Amino acid sequence: MRVPPLRRFRPFYQAASIFVLGMVIGSVVYNSLYHAAYEKMWENNMEQKLKISQYEEDIDNLKKYSNQSTVIKEIKIRSEQKAKPLDSLIVKEIIQLMGKDLSALRGRNVFDIDTDSKLTRSLLDDKVYTVREKDYKVTIRTMLVMEGVLQIWVDIHS
Repeated sequence: MRVPPLRRFRPFYQAASIFVLGMVIGSVVYNSLYHAAYEKMWENNMEQKLKISQYEEDIDNLKKYSNQSTVIKEIKIRSEQKAKPLDSLIVKEIIQLMGKDLSALRGRNVFDIDTDSKLTRSLLDDKVYTVREKDYKVTIRTMLVMEGVLQIWVDIHS
């Protein structure tokens, strides 16, 4: 029995190898596009979950202190980044952790803000938060109380 020479089937092997290579490259491109879209959707989902939890907490506190006009009803934390900007999810997670630390100020009298601000600065100034296994240092820049809303501007850097 005689085996035919392989030179005879060379065009078939080349076409098959090009076809398989195209399939591999196509699957890599499709997988990268799918991963990018999924990551964007996941980030959006995390942002929405953080917003929902913050809104639920604000609604509960506003219901609780609706009849009192001289207490801190809401705490808003804003981030200022002078150096390189951080990922928005990391900043939001740090702000959520700070909100939990500052929740003791809700319901306190607005006229006692002097002692409260000293307490807050001593507790949170240069505090280190760990988010996604990385440490971030928080520095309080400004605190302002107006119409029952305590606004705090912080600087976050790693």
